[in-house]
Amino acid sequence: MNHKRILVTAALPYANGPLHLGHIAGAYLPSDLYVRYQRLKGRDVVFICGSDGHGVPIMLKARAEGVSPHSIVDRYHEVMHRAFQGLGISFDYYGKTTSHTHYETSQDFFRVLARKGKFIRKTNEQLFDPEAGIFLADRFVRGTCPICGNLDAYGDQCEKCGTALSPDELINPRSAITDAAPVKKETTHWYLPMGKLQPKLEAWIGEKSHWKKNVLGQVGSWLQTGLADRAMTRDLSWGIPVPTDATEGIDVDGKVLYVWFDAPIGYISATKEWAEEQGDPDLWRTYWMDAETKLVHFIGKDNIVFHCLIFPAMLAEHGEFVLPDNVPANEFLNLEGQKLSTSRGWAVWLHEYLEAFPPDLLRYALAGIFPETKDSDFSWKDFQTRVNSELADVLGNFVNRALTFTKNFYGGHVPPLINPSEADLGVLEELATLPAKIGTCYEEFRFRDAVFETINLARLGNKYFADTTPWHLRKTDEQAAGNVIHVALQICATLSVLMEPVLPDAAAKLREMLNLKGIRSSLPKGLTGTKGWDDAARPLLEVGTPVQPPAILFNKIEAAAIQTQLDILHQRAAAQHPVAPEMPPEAPFAPLKETITYDDFAKLDLRMGTITSAERVPKADKLLCLQIDLGFEKRQILSGIAQQYAPEEVVGKRVVVVANLAPRKMRGFESQGMVLMAEDRESTLTMIGSEGENGAPVL
Repeated sequence: MNHKRILVTAALPYANGPLHLGHIAGAYLPSDLYVRYQRLKGRDVVFICGSDGHGVPIMLKARAEGVSPHSIVDRYHEVMHRAFQGLGISFDYYGKTTSHTHYETSQDFFRVLARKGKFIRKTNEQLFDPEAGIFLADRFVRGTCPICGNLDAYGDQCEKCGTALSPDELINPRSAITDAAPVKKETTHWYLPMGKLQPKLEAWIGEKSHWKKNVLGQVGSWLQTGLADRAMTRDLSWGIPVPTDATEGIDVDGKVLYVWFDAPIGYISATKEWAEEQGDPDLWRTYWMDAETKLVHFIGKDNIVFHCLIFPAMLAEHGEFVLPDNVPANEFLNLEGQKLSTSRGWAVWLHEYLEAFPPDLLRYALAGIFPETKDSDFSWKDFQTRVNSELADVLGNFVNRALTFTKNFYGGHVPPLINPSEADLGVLEELATLPAKIGTCYEEFRFRDAVFETINLARLGNKYFADTTPWHLRKTDEQAAGNVIHVALQICATLSVLMEPVLPDAAAKLREMLNLKGIRSSLPKGLTGTKGWDDAARPLLEVGTPVQPPAILFNKIEAAAIQTQLDILHQRAAAQHPVAPEMPPEAPFAPLKETITYDDFAKLDLRMGTITSAERVPKADKLLCLQIDLGFEKRQILSGIAQQYAPEEVVGKRVVVVANLAPRKMRGFESQGMVLMAEDRESTLTMIGSEGENGAPVL
């Protein structure tokens, strides 16, 4: 159905520590790209998030520091909010679940379900810490996972294998507070009968064929196993008290709402607080209770069950709320080939990144490797390559060429387009298709593809500039050269709109250089323009518009800056584990081959090149078909890297090519050379690159 408005939520981060790159790649940057695109489309969209203040980790951290949970929440709420703002995450409202509005909203929600008889009440035995004198919530119990043997599984879920657990299933359970062996003690709680609700949920999920396969796969696994009743209350000293007027006179002293009952209600309470800010306290109802609202939850894979089953069940049983239209969950981001771990010190903190580099660079680098359907990996050297080879050498270079030529030969004004050539018209026709093409990627949550297609527009501009050679053309046909510059400037103008979701700072800077005004803002309270995403399909610059001299959009990153970040990462990890654990013997290096002479080596012609496009070879699991620019000519080379690199990951990479290798046919394709790779002891391939120009000999 066509929706009148879109309500977007991003998972509420626990307010017990700062944000790292895994958080950002999981939920927050993808949701920001989506929302900025929707604003540029001129759609009614509200973007909601906030800090989750009632998680067990917060209580544990407060106990460890000897402070109140409130102080922990308030401290990290500010740290996270500032970091989000620094990266340009454009929430309409960022709240927290310790607010008065949230307490009221959560308790009211519980009351409605209780009044409608949606809960079942059970009295049973629960684990109790005899040393701390408190009942242990699921996450306060640690033990061995019965499925995978993880020695430090939580009482509600094993984070190693992802299996949902109960404390009773753990082997050798222990208290996370005192490490004491827990005992069982009788207690009463209110449960949501998930087993009874499973048929309704299965029917609803059955309508979601447009959801991501990784999401449907995990949900299907839960449903196949069978849903169990889930307690919506806990025995804790920290949390939202269970309302006494909804419990039929049963003593609820010391009982609070389950954190996964109150946390998603935080989306609702934050929307209420946003509506208050707008001066219309009832406006939140339009976004949560009108059937023409499209509700989209952005989360990480560890939150799928709560947002796809438990929260929808809560909303449906309440009866007054819309259910999520989509839950585009991402998988996990690894770091330098290892699982990201804050306990091991193996993390890159967002606030520290922002002290070293501009936000746009991280937005671009992460968006290109989002773990959309499988885990992906962030490395500092790949970050450097993407910035230098793609942002600086492709996008920045094209803008600089177009504006410099305009300044030097056309008085800094957009020249007219008169009697355009087929090449001019062909580029304009292709440009006209890109807003819809890239927009479809955003609508379908394929953000990596959106980034790839956006940077491809800059590649198109560079190719067009190189093919038409306006520096030569103007000597024989001034008007034809002017046409090239006109088209190049229109590409720049379209880029300044289409790159806005990913590179908002650079996009604004480019529009300023182009003197392009009237573009709709991608910010919630930005300037209202008359032109937006769809208008970028048409020329945006009028003839005669004065443009500014080019300014550098992206500075290249030096190797020393990257080494500094690697040193910080390894030093932090070493500080967390000063005594290195005994490691198994490493695999041996490949033996050296037989000795050759210099004359043998001199027969090789090694040249620098840039990969301009890549695609998978049909019926060949290992092969990518690469198009490589060697400066003096283009080459097609087949490379056996498809199991380690996605096609979009290699476009723009600088590589070393064996240029005088005899061509050979592979799977019906001719391969005209070889791309050099380094293979480590685990058979992982890494591209060999350099900063030399395309075609430069490697000596």
